[in-house]
Amino acid sequence: MSDTAEAFVLDRMSTPIGELLIAVDGEARLRILDFGDYDERMHRLLRRRYGPDGVRLEDGRAPASIRQPIEAYFAGDLTALDAIPVKTAGTPFQLAVWAALRTIPAGETLSYGALAARIGRPSAVRAVGLANGANPIGVVVPCHRVIGADASLTGYGGGLERKRWLLSHEGAHFTAPGGGQLELTLAP
Repeated sequence: MSDTAEAFVLDRMSTPIGELLIAVDGEARLRILDFGDYDERMHRLLRRRYGPDGVRLEDGRAPASIRQPIEAYFAGDLTALDAIPVKTAGTPFQLAVWAALRTIPAGETLSYGALAARIGRPSAVRAVGLANGANPIGVVVPCHRVIGADASLTGYGGGLERKRWLLSHEGAHFTAPGGGQLELTLAP
């Protein structure tokens, strides 16, 4: 590891949708939020965003300013995540998409096309989808609130079961793939 590597505290939190991996920088900003069963993806994302020696993860506890809003969100305070400061590396386009995601209120959804229009790039639907899928701060930067133009549940990096749970938790309306019900089968 390089001496110039940025140090992030890596915390783990239990939630109704599984363990969360939370990386926080020295200024108490959320830098990564992923799921425990995607640990390798989180490390790959960190290498891609910050270089192979750009980040050093140190096991520890995230500050209350991060943990408490996450706990409150899962307890039913759907706006609690709005107060969490975030920072990540990305292209200017990705950063614009991720900022726009934070403007989608809990309980509401947008299509990829509507999100592209919201950032002033209505023809960039596919690029918006790619940026949405590359979001390193799931749940807090609510990429789960983006659904198909026909209100169908589309892909989610944490799995469709989690996306369904999150949208249901927030009271959003969507259609399961194939028009049927989607079973939620998450381990405790």
